[in-house]
Amino acid sequence: MINIAIDGPAGAGKSTISKKAAAELGYIYIDTGALYRTVGLAVTRKGADLSSPEEIASVLTGDISVELKFIDGEQRMFLNGEDVSNKIRTPEASLAASKVSAVPAVRTYLFDLQKKMAKENNCIMDGRDIGTVVLPDAQVKIFLTASPQARAKRRYKELIEKGMEVKYEDVLSDMIKRDYDDSHRAIAPLKKADDAILCDTSDIDLEQSIELIIRTIRENI
Repeated sequence: MINIAIDGPAGAGKSTISKKAAAELGYIYIDTGALYRTVGLAVTRKGADLSSPEEIASVLTGDISVELKFIDGEQRMFLNGEDVSNKIRTPEASLAASKVSAVPAVRTYLFDLQKKMAKENNCIMDGRDIGTVVLPDAQVKIFLTASPQARAKRRYKELIEKGMEVKYEDVLSDMIKRDYDDSHRAIAPLKKADDAILCDTSDIDLEQSIELIIRTIRENI
């Protein structure tokens, strides 16, 4: 199977770009961030303390079911049978995902699922530690990034279009905090794999970014 690993910070456009690239190449797209967001939502709903690894881990040993399904070619996330694909795309869910992803028990809980899907499918998988931890033998590794300001502007626009009342300054602040948390966590921190190709999309639009990633994959596969 051909596996493509795309890592990078929050708001870099990994999900949108990876999804488009996968469709163009005929691969399945696996958004691992959605897995962590779903666990984060589960933990939040249980009222567990996001600063307590023990409380987070206890949620995983309870009555919890996290499923990733492909419906009409689109990845959908289910928590205990409920489609939460839209509910996990809030700033709160993003911060919760960053917290739970630093907990070893959570990474172990989701690791086997990610490996199994990559073993059975030609796929593009994106996240924070795909090229460094989950798929270290991926045929192509890409580190997709952009400046915090560029990423915050894109996320702000996305949230406004969804009808949410947010301030750009708050989105930027959350983005910077997420970057720090992701890159400084003890377990599988966000970092560029030594053999990953750096793709910076700060100064190009979405279509150009998609073209860049597809071209990079085709040139290196």
